[in-house]
Order: sequence, then C-alpha cells, then structure tokens
Amino acid sequence: THEEELPAVDVFVCTADPVIEPPTLVVNTVLSVMSYNYPTRKLAVYLSDDGCSELTFYALHQASQFAKHWIPFCKRRNIEPRSPDAYFDKPTARPSDCLLELCFYVKKLYEEMKSRIETMAEKGSVPPETRSQHKGFLQWGRHNNVTKRNHQSIVEIVIDGREEDAVDEDGDRLPTLVYVAREKRPQFHHNFKAGAMNALIRASSEMSNGAVILNLDCDMFSNDPDAIRDALCFFLDEQSGHRIAFVQHPQQYFNVTKNDLYGNSPLQTDKVELAGMGGYGAALYIGTGCFHRREALCGNKYSSKVDGQGSINWKSNDVNGRGRSSQKTAKEMEEASKVLVSCSYEEGTRWGKEVEDVVTGMKIQCNGWKSIYYRPQKEAAFLGVAPNTLEISLIQHKRWAEGLFQIFLSSYCPLVYGHKRLPLGAQLGYCTYLLWAATAFPTLCYLVLAPLCLLQGIPLFPQVSSPWFIPFAYVYGARTIYSLVEGLMCGYTVKGWWNLQRVVLLRRSSSYVFSFVDTVAKQLGLSKASGFAVTAKVVTEDVRRRYEEEVMEFGSSSTTFIIVATVAMVNLFGLVGGIGKWWWVDGGMSLMGLQFGLCSVVVGLNLPVYVALFFRRDDGCLPVDVMFKAVGLASLAACLMAI
Repeated sequence: THEEELPAVDVFVCTADPVIEPPTLVVNTVLSVMSYNYPTRKLAVYLSDDGCSELTFYALHQASQFAKHWIPFCKRRNIEPRSPDAYFDKPTARPSDCLLELCFYVKKLYEEMKSRIETMAEKGSVPPETRSQHKGFLQWGRHNNVTKRNHQSIVEIVIDGREEDAVDEDGDRLPTLVYVAREKRPQFHHNFKAGAMNALIRASSEMSNGAVILNLDCDMFSNDPDAIRDALCFFLDEQSGHRIAFVQHPQQYFNVTKNDLYGNSPLQTDKVELAGMGGYGAALYIGTGCFHRREALCGNKYSSKVDGQGSINWKSNDVNGRGRSSQKTAKEMEEASKVLVSCSYEEGTRWGKEVEDVVTGMKIQCNGWKSIYYRPQKEAAFLGVAPNTLEISLIQHKRWAEGLFQIFLSSYCPLVYGHKRLPLGAQLGYCTYLLWAATAFPTLCYLVLAPLCLLQGIPLFPQVSSPWFIPFAYVYGARTIYSLVEGLMCGYTVKGWWNLQRVVLLRRSSSYVFSFVDTVAKQLGLSKASGFAVTAKVVTEDVRRRYEEEVMEFGSSSTTFIIVATVAMVNLFGLVGGIGKWWWVDGGMSLMGLQFGLCSVVVGLNLPVYVALFFRRDDGCLPVDVMFKAVGLASLAACLMAI
C-alpha cells in the first residue's frame, strides 16, 4: 500500500491521577507513539486526563518541545524502544551508542525535561511565569476553580499538525497532539475509563477522525515502531480485512522478574487461552494495546459493502487538513470539541452508559464483526508497568474480577447476549474470565474445611487403599502435570510456574472473595458502586530492590493480608496437628492421605507468608498485629470445629 493510501490513525492515551501515574510516565508513552514509523500527517495523539491536572498538561507541553528532537533522533537511527526512559535505561544498548555526541545531547535534553517536570510535580502547581508558555494554562486560572471532580471541558491542541511551523529539527512535519480533560460535575456520573474513551471518540471525530484508533493506558509505551503497520496488515487484507473490527495485543510488561513473582504475565493465558478465543474470531478486548476500526467501535453493525479491491476504502479519512476539520481553525475545533466532551452531551444517551472493556468487544462481535488476537513473535508491541507489590497486584485483580462478574450477572452475559450470535466455544471462553470471582468460595472450602476436618479426624476423601482414591488422585495429578508441562512449553521456569500457582491461590482466597461479595451486594442494592481504583505505578527503592530479588512484599495490615495469613495458619495447624494425631495411628495416614496431601501443598505454597509472619524484619514483612490476628482467628476456627 502506498503511503497516501494508508488510513489516518488516532492514538488515545488515558491517565487519571498525576500522583499515582506520574506525568513523566505519561509523556514517555506519548513520545513513544508520536515516534511511530508512520506518516505523521496521518497520525494524531490524544491524551485524556481524567485528573484534569495542570501538571499533566505542563508535562505534555514540555514533551511537545522535546519531540522536535526525539522523533528525528529515533527515526534517523532506527532507535528501539522509542520511550526515552526505556531506551536510555536499556541494559543491552551498545556502549558505542552512548559515546556518540548526538546520543549524549538528546539524553541531556531528556534529563532536563524530566527534571523540570518532576520539580513542578514536587511544587504541586505551575508558577505564573510558566503559564505564559501556552494559552492552555489559562484553563486552570483562579476564576475557574478547577478540581479533579468538578471542572469545565478542556480541549487544547498542543501541536496542530496542519501548521507550517509544526515541524521537528529536521524540518519534517510533527503529528497532531491534543490534550483532553472532559467535563466533570458532582451531579453527573462520569463512567470512569469507559466515559473517557467515549469522550475521546467524539472529540477526535471533530478533529482528525482517523479510521483506525489505538487505545493505550498511560503506563504502556509502544515497544515496536512498526506496530501500526503490522496491525494494518489485518485491516487491509483483501480476503477478510473488511470484517476485522479490532486487533488486540496481549498485556505484557517490561519489569517482570525472571520467575514472575506475582504472576503478572500469565504466559499460558496469553499463548493458549486468549489465542484460542482469537481462533473463533472473538478475541477479548482488554482495554489497552488495541487497534480499533472506528466505525465498529462507534456501534455500527458489520456490512458486507466493500470497494472494488475487497476491503474498506480508507481514503475518506485523513488527518491534518484533509478530513472534516480542513476548513476549521484550531480554536474552532477546540470549542466544538468542548461541547462533545461535556457532561450534558452524554446525559440520557447511550454515550452516558458505563460499558466494560470486555462488553465493548463482545457487542462488536455480536454486531457481526471479527476480532484478531495478535501476539508478535519478534517482540512485544507494547510494554507496561507490572505491579511490584502483592497488595497492588491483589487490588488490581479485585477490580478486574468484580467488573467481569458484574458482566456475567447482567444482560450482557455471553450465554444470553451472545446466544446464536457467538460460537458456543467463544461464549464459554468469555465465561472462563467472567467467573473468576465465583471461584472464591469453592477454593475457600478446600483451603479451610480440609485442614479443620483433618484436625478432627473427619475424612473428606476416600482412603488411599480404596479404589475410589484413584479418580481423585488422577484428576489432581493429571491437572498438575498438564499445567506444568504446558507452562514450561510456554516459557515458564519451574519456579515461575510454582509462583503462579501461589498467586492464583492468594487471589481466589482474598481478592475474588471481596469481588464476589461486593458484586452481589450491589446487585441486591445493599451497596453503591465503588470508585475506579487506579493502581500505583511508583514505589520506593527498597520495595523495588526486594521485587527484583523476588522477595514478596506485604508491609501492611490490610484485611486482605489478614485473610491470607489466617488461611495459611489454618493449614499449618491442620498439617502439624494432623501429623501429630494420625502419624502413630494404624491406618491413619491411609485414611487421611488426600487431606494430608492437600494441606502439604497449601503449606508449601504459603511458605513466603510464614516467612513474612515469623522471620522477616524488613518493611515488607507482615506486621505483628496481622500475626496475632491470624493466629487468633485460626485457633478460634479450630476450637469451633472441635465444638
């Protein structure tokens, strides 16, 4: 395809909190997508700031100046990755690269920009002398009384790619760059990330109106400068491209440890399960790292009407002066877009409804479109920041599991909404994830009842000498061996696979319990919808060091850790007490063999919990009050069982 025939692409980057998601992190993602190997006149980048922070706008303005040096530096030397932080911290970079004068010069410019942004973030506000750098700072004037949850619409074109002076240091045109903070008022529900995406779709349609949309979280930088061209291979395919609604990349991370301490990058899920759903043309939309066809994302049903070449005619869309915005000034586009991202625009319309990422993908597929799951073999297209503490990881999964379970209990349950519109295999594939929260209580039954019954001599399974022992042993053994072999084939180490088993156990016995209870309470009207929990992206050096050494991080007295520690102590009591009680009894080990085995596995998985309770003294250990509560609750459970 000739460059003039390529479709225009709009990139959406979403952020919500300048403290949890630092502006330097955000602009690294923005710079990485501005530097794509793609015609810049066909590329527009939008930053949605749900925190409506002048610090984020300041960082974006600084990045727009640095981009004049960074983009030509990347393209001239074919730099990868194109996130400045990731490139300059890259341990595999050749020493000769850093000896080059140009590299030092660009790195110096980046460090200066980063220092200015971080200094401003420490001050907490932008001083008056800096506000004169761009008219956009007037939006945060004293008379506007801007707060995170109560502010007017703000749309600022930071770089207008149509302007003659919007060029880099080599004289090449820069991509369009736009800052968007949709209006928020206390009396209107803003629908979190779904609402931000809706606002960006409308605002971008007034300006660039790209036929393809890429959406990214602010912590997920582009790792492959040719990612757009790779995705277009699917959209422009002459045989089936006209049916493709979106191309979903897996969620991968650059800071995963060798043995993936917190199971952040589940290789079996990425390489087997999600790829399998992609085989049905029903890849899951996971909310980031996804290329969308705009017409499908806007709710249009699939139509077989195509052009003479057998694919959609993309030429009707173009950025920077060749689309609907060609006759409008930047000021006119900003004012028109502000109306589109206002609260009143959404009220009483389908735009004003909160829709989960997974539902968005499923609705598109039920409209007749197909979706692609694409995991490049050469390198990951996008890399994010993985949670580097156990608490952040569990909070993240609590949020995911709760949202997914709400879908299952809603009218969008795939077994109902997708009936006759999705293949049965795809419906069941969706349910695998939507029912994460529902696995909590069956898991807790095994984790709590088995050790307590072992203490009291109550057998729950056939004794070892019984023929009925064989099916139980076979199911557990076959499942374990299959999982281990599959994990090794997908790239796990044995320790990495064991870590994943531990983390799954911790999620099901804590995060998913809260997800299940909260969802059911909301369905019954017993509680209100909770806010969107943004997970922290920044930790202290000590926490980072322990994470790199693969030492589990606890460090708080949260209810989640009390549950985790209590379950661990119940199983320790059950195993130790059971051995003391049944080891010397003739036939005792045969009678309680399966329960001994189950408790032994659970105790083995919980070894880091015992170490954090009784042996560690660093800041990442479990506090003393958690130890006393866990021991007390486990003892109480054992006493009640005896009664």
